[in-house]
Amino acid sequence: MQLQQLRYFTAVADTRHFTRAAEREHVAQPSLSQQIRSLERELGAELFHRARGHISLTDAGETLLPLARRILADAETARREVQEVAQLRRGRLRLGAPPSLCASLVPDVLRAFHAAYPGVDLLVTEDGSQDLVRALADGALDLALIITPLPVQAPALTTSDLLREELVVVSAPDRPAPVGRRTRIRVEDLQGRPLAMFRRGYDLREFTTAACRAAGFEPAFTVEGGEMDAVLGFVRARLGIAVVPSMVAERSGLRITRFSTPGMHRVVSVAHRGDVSPPRAARELERILMAHLEPGRP
Repeated sequence: MQLQQLRYFTAVADTRHFTRAAEREHVAQPSLSQQIRSLERELGAELFHRARGHISLTDAGETLLPLARRILADAETARREVQEVAQLRRGRLRLGAPPSLCASLVPDVLRAFHAAYPGVDLLVTEDGSQDLVRALADGALDLALIITPLPVQAPALTTSDLLREELVVVSAPDRPAPVGRRTRIRVEDLQGRPLAMFRRGYDLREFTTAACRAAGFEPAFTVEGGEMDAVLGFVRARLGIAVVPSMVAERSGLRITRFSTPGMHRVVSVAHRGDVSPPRAARELERILMAHLEPGRP
């Protein structure tokens, strides 16, 4: 089984057309078809149903596709690792992080990384932790910042805790504090209060909802469905209050109210695939991340 055959196979699977797949791979269509046939003979199974004007995957093809993508991703990682020149003068780094961290921690860390290694291209993916875990497993990311523990077991990942971040309540600065004269708020105090809430799949939405239910009530949403910037805008527009990470709150210009002890916290971890070594650029970013947090690390 050759990498070239797997590339041709995934190209046909993506385009569902042999000619378009050949054009994408810059190869003659007969050569591509011959390589696919050779792969099928080696595996002992047909990978595509071939009908006039319609190409679809067989059961064997469906089984092979995610494995082929992973093999190709691993080969690409190996190629880039070998080709990286001394001191990371060039290369590429694919980082994933939840939007809340992209609005707080990530810019500072990437600024320090870029200053040290300006030749490394930085590709950032914003998504929820579960989607980032899937991207890591598929080889689409080199490193990810995720919120742990995950609700489901992560497939073959290595994770290290970075920090335990406090969650706080933000409200419009020109409105009365949500707890009057008190300086601290309890989870129970959120009952019946209008909350600006993040979209479904957002880590903070699940965390806040779970905390409210543990306190014996369902949270009341006045507006929901936004990303971090949108939710902060909703709060600024007096549409409700919101539970956000302290690093985001401190940059928001909104009124901050902390929770009573023991409060609400989330654990931020760094993750990479456990079955392959992350690229040098990813390892260096992790080192810079640790150094950035160390002086005042919670």
